[in-house]
Amino acid sequence: MTTGRGGRTVRDLRRGNRSAVLQRLYFGGPMSRQELGPATGLSSGSVSNVVGELVADGLLEEAGVVDSDGGRPRTLLRVRPGSAFMIGVDVGETRVRVELFDLALTERARAELPLLPRGCYDVGPIVEHIRTGVATVLADAGIGADRLLGVGIGVPGIVDQDAAGGSVVHGQTIGWDAVPLERLLRATGAVPEEVPYLIDNGARTLGQAEMWFGAGRGARDAVVVLFGSGVGASLITDGSPDGGATAGTPLEWGHLTVSVRGRRCRCGALGCLEAYTGAEALLARWAERGGGPARSGAADEEEALAELLAGARAADPVAVEILDETAEYLGAGLSDLINLFQPERILIGGWAGLMLGPYILPALREHATRYSLRHPAGRVTVGLGSLGPDAVTVGAATLPLSAFFATGGRRAAPEPPAEPPAWHASLSARAGGA
Repeated sequence: MTTGRGGRTVRDLRRGNRSAVLQRLYFGGPMSRQELGPATGLSSGSVSNVVGELVADGLLEEAGVVDSDGGRPRTLLRVRPGSAFMIGVDVGETRVRVELFDLALTERARAELPLLPRGCYDVGPIVEHIRTGVATVLADAGIGADRLLGVGIGVPGIVDQDAAGGSVVHGQTIGWDAVPLERLLRATGAVPEEVPYLIDNGARTLGQAEMWFGAGRGARDAVVVLFGSGVGASLITDGSPDGGATAGTPLEWGHLTVSVRGRRCRCGALGCLEAYTGAEALLARWAERGGGPARSGAADEEEALAELLAGARAADPVAVEILDETAEYLGAGLSDLINLFQPERILIGGWAGLMLGPYILPALREHATRYSLRHPAGRVTVGLGSLGPDAVTVGAATLPLSAFFATGGRRAAPEPPAEPPAWHASLSARAGGA
């Protein structure tokens, strides 16, 4: 294989060129061949060769023509939406949501499977929910599993993606201790062996979705908060103004200590932020003061939180006090992120964050500023995510999409079986002759 500058092979260069064209058309298209050169930094000859390959592979298609100054009309190109598909999975707090997307991230089918009893995180049923959901969306859309780029999954907890045998999930708050989720999913046979499972923290998938397509677009440094039954966050420090390859770091922000010897958190520690600000904690504090679902008859967490919010808007003093305290705790927690990382933006997402955000956001901003150092507080904006409750699922689908870009639009070939070492063959021969 010919080696170029920096040890890169011709294959590496070709893959990089394909990746540059695909990403530019995906996030900035449709564009003409003439526009792609300056946009990607490639020569006109390289653009012509790459576009020809991508059209032949069925990944690009014509998207109309535009007039040019004094010349022939220019043909616009775009990524062909139906050329590949991805599945995004959100292992949420009340259900497993599975969505099938085309390459333009248009939803083609979805399945929602409730966790019963509510909040039951037993591994076996969740694996079965994912298997069932994948089969359902493929059947509903009439898509073969062999057309998938991959299955992206957002989960609570810490994900060890380098573990032997595939990704392992450490979810202390849901009772998962080193769960080999990728291996368990692979054993279901839901997708062919060549279709990858890509598993990551749900806050990180939320962050990637908002940075690529939502309220984080255009920012290079951001923190995206996932506010549901508990709270978590994702730190993005190298975002692209045009979207695209965004690396996020999941933060176990909910387990930051905000009160020494404080309330017991569901992780077992005392005084965690999540023990005061997650929806589960809000409703527990409401119940302790005479309200809550036990009194109101609310069927689930979302309904109960909606009643708490309605009470605050109606000037119920207990509901107002609960949400005011929550805004202050969240603001204090955000101040730590502001002082530590100095982001340009902080975005609040998750079902509880989107429900409560319009009510608590002014107080939340005030407390975050008051508890922060002036300089980093002066450069950050605090707002709501814009992708709605499906953002984790969309973000999960971007995991195989990101891998697709990294390979220049080519599926990663499965690893060939390793050749046994010479000593193994020698022992086998001896055993056969014994």
